[in-house]
Amino acid sequence: MQVKLFHNRHPKCATIKRYDSKFHHRQSDFFSLAMLTFPVFSTGFYFYYMLAGFTDMIDGTIARKLGTESKFGRNFDTIADIVFVASSAYKLFPEFKISRVIWLWISIIAVIKIINIISGFVRKKKFTAVHSLANKVTGAVLFLLPLTLTVLDIRYSSIPVCMIASFAAIQEGFFIFRCSSAGRNEENF
Repeated sequence: MQVKLFHNRHPKCATIKRYDSKFHHRQSDFFSLAMLTFPVFSTGFYFYYMLAGFTDMIDGTIARKLGTESKFGRNFDTIADIVFVASSAYKLFPEFKISRVIWLWISIIAVIKIINIISGFVRKKKFTAVHSLANKVTGAVLFLLPLTLTVLDIRYSSIPVCMIASFAAIQEGFFIFRCSSAGRNEENF
């Protein structure tokens, strides 16, 4: 409400009202790719890692507050998430000292997610992005994981992260296969 009042009194601030959420997704992608140019665990790496994660977390909230959210924005957010995860994984996975069992577990989660994406496309004839609470929690714990490596051993912290990610991936598949609207949050179930 305050945004509208501010917008009405200050015409030069019209760009605030016409917030383009796609711009923030592009920022997140840029930050994710910039992270690749720095050594792992360096200040530059963490700087771009934090920027990519932060812009990804706030863009949807800003778009909703300004009334500029769209289906394209929700789908593009998923693409930005994939770029961020892929960039982070490319840099971080070689540094992780985790067991083969955890690698296998991560691979199974990835396969489930890929099956979900393909199934959503086949079932709905369009790209389906499930923005459930479980997926958001998974994103948060995955984001925090590299920030905890100095205090928590990855061999132990990877287990609860994989458990949460497994639940989210299976739940996402359930939403795609069983629900009439895969975009609904799980609070409706």
